[in-house]
This record gives sequence, structure tokens and C-alpha cells, in this order.
Amino acid sequence: MQMKTVLIFGAGKSATCLIDYLIAQAPANNWHILVADQNMEQAAGKVGNVSQATALAVNITDAAERSRLIARADIVVSMLPPHLHLLVAESCLSEGTHLLTASYADEKIRGLAEDVKKKGLLFLCEMGLDPGIDHMSAMQLVHRIQSQGGNIRSFHSHCGGLVAPESDNNPWHYKISWNPRNVVMAGKSGAVYKQSGAIITTPYEKLFLNNPNVSIPGYGSYAWYPNRDSLAYANLYALNSTATFIRTTLRHPDFCKGWSRIVALGLTDDTLLLDTDTLTYAELTRRQYLKQRIAPKETALQKNMLSFLGLYEEQVIGRGQQTAAEILQHLLETKLTLREDDRDMIIMLHELAYQQDAKPLKISSCLIVKGDNHLRTAMAKTVGLPLGIAAALILQNKIRLTGLHLPTLPEIYAPVLKALEREGIRFTEETQQ
Repeated sequence: MQMKTVLIFGAGKSATCLIDYLIAQAPANNWHILVADQNMEQAAGKVGNVSQATALAVNITDAAERSRLIARADIVVSMLPPHLHLLVAESCLSEGTHLLTASYADEKIRGLAEDVKKKGLLFLCEMGLDPGIDHMSAMQLVHRIQSQGGNIRSFHSHCGGLVAPESDNNPWHYKISWNPRNVVMAGKSGAVYKQSGAIITTPYEKLFLNNPNVSIPGYGSYAWYPNRDSLAYANLYALNSTATFIRTTLRHPDFCKGWSRIVALGLTDDTLLLDTDTLTYAELTRRQYLKQRIAPKETALQKNMLSFLGLYEEQVIGRGQQTAAEILQHLLETKLTLREDDRDMIIMLHELAYQQDAKPLKISSCLIVKGDNHLRTAMAKTVGLPLGIAAALILQNKIRLTGLHLPTLPEIYAPVLKALEREGIRFTEETQQ
């Protein structure tokens, strides 16, 4: 059996379980796993001392170096920041190599679709958690209901990367298990969704105000805010006629209350550079009150939450020229870090209301995954394992599609969800009349 090579770009937080999964599968399948990162130490730490894998240092912006690596691979998995995927995609196209990513397929990536198809390649995007597992599990539900004659009237899909209750020991009820930059910038573009037949647009400034709650069996209530452009996914899921279609992000209710104050103060602004060498955190906060023209009348809860982050401390920031968003990110990484034995938690909940045989029915499908520790997190499992499983299925010729795809087709989601169940990632369903 000829050896095949998997090239993974990026060895960060979300790559741990992906790398472990593919290394475990490598001996039986005669695969070799290349893990390339700009930080050689980080890549080597993820690979360890196994003969089936090699750690490499890479400058991803060096076109010749990038192409040489990709030419060695049968399939590439990019765990890089989204803005770098296009570089990888263009090189994969030139070298005739399949590509998988966990990120949203933007317009530039979509622009390659025709060439990908012509070359007989598979570029599979949005193959992580959210987007990824959400698409696969939702489409499995939608297709099953429709095959039984059901007419879907309402669709809610909730997902949150959270802290497990046993590791929840701060007033934010949150710890960072993914890219901290994304935590700071979440919701910046506002949201648009459909509710009771009306198109609702919510600007960023109102996204974290008066958030509705949803009950999670065994875990109490979590708040949700609408996530980006839900309408694009109503089209993708062929649910344009559905009266309500909302994709959301889950957070603890207190988190939304605290973050609404962060937004109101303009602390997520990433445009104006500030000289922090003589600026204290408290002075920054006072300046933002004046600049945003809001009265310092936060609730006791909000004051406690901002105080926990250090925003009232008379300590010089001392980090050179930075934006408010960069300063905030540093505080979050300092105060809301997963400690060694901490566990994070993923919650995903689909709620569908539909009509079948003239009867109104509701179905809920819930996924709860907990991390093992600060490295083998629930986030790393749910982002990395779908990618690893899909890569394995492609190498084994069990997924034979070509072109640019998202995981909304049965040929993709059926075998991947089945394999995820074997890894302990499974949904529980409840139907109500």
C-alpha cells in the first residue's frame, strides 16, 4: 500500500485533537502526518516522538516554501487564521491537492470553485464545530423530517463554547478555549435573522442587550444572541420559506450583561491606536466613559465583572501603541485563561418546530461535550475531529466528491456524524407534540 501524506498547517489550540486522531490512524493506513507551524516548538510539542509524524517550521507567506510542502501532500488541513486560507487554497489548486478548513468559505475561496471542480479536487470548508457539526447535524434533522413529509416552520440553532460548571469560578462564567481575538471581535458585524416571517437586523451595539434564554437539560438556562447572517444559511439549508430561522451563540446570562457594558464603552474598538506606556487601565476606562458619552452607572454586577478584568486598576498598561481591543484581549487572556485542570464545555442545541400529518411537532437535538483539560479541550475535539475524520474518509476513498463543498450533503455528513459518535460526540433527541 502506497504511503499517503497529510499536511496540517497550524498547531494551535484547536489542532490538538485533530493531530492526535490522524497520528492514531496513521499506522494502519500507511499515512505520514506533517505538522507545519511558524513556531517549531509548538509543532514539535503536538507531534511528540512518533515515527508516523514530522514537525516542521514554515513561513506560510513564502510561496515557494508553501508550494514545496503542499506538493508532498495528498491532502492539506488548514488550521491557520482565516485570512491565510486563500494562500493555501491557491497553492493547493496549483499542486493538485485536496484541502479542508474549519473556517467560513468567504467570497475569495468561493471564487475558486470552478477551477477546483475542473481539477477534480475536493475543497471542503466549514468542517469544524460552528460552522461544521452544526451544518451536519442540522441537515440530518432537516432531511429526515422532510423525508417523512414534515413541513418545517421554525428553526433555531444554538451553539456556545463555554466553561464547564465544575471549572466556573469567575464572575464572567467564561474561559477562553479558542482564538482570543475572535472572542473580542465576536458580533462586530451585527446580525440578521428571520423571526415570525419578519427580517430582523440587530446592530452590534444592541446585540448583548435583553438576550433571550434557552434551557439546556441538566445545565440550566443560557442566554443567546443572534450570530452573523442567519439568512445565508436559510438559503443553504433550503429553508427560505420557514417563518423563523435563527442561528445563535450561547453564553451565560451574566456574560451578556457584562459584555454589553464592554461594547458600550467602546473597549472593542480596533481602529484607534493608544499610547499605553503612561496610560493606566483605570484612566483608559475613564477616557472611554467620556468618549462614548455614557454615564458611569453600571450595575453592581457589571462593575464587579469589569473590576475582575482589571479595568479599574491604577496600573500602567505599558504595552506601547495598542488599540482598546488589543488591551482588552490581553486582559481576557490574563484573567480568563483555562488553567491546567480546567474543563471547557461545548453546547449545541437545535430546536425545530414542524407540521406533519396536520399535527404540530417540536424536536430538540442537544450535544454536550466536555474537555479533558486545558489542552484536550471540548473546543479542540469538536473543531479538530470532524476535520480529521473527513480527511481519513477522503484518503480511504469513502468520500469521492469533487468541487468546493460545505458539509451539508448526506455523502459527507452521514459517515462523519457516525464516526463522531464513536468518538463520544453524539446528540440526544426529544420530540414533543
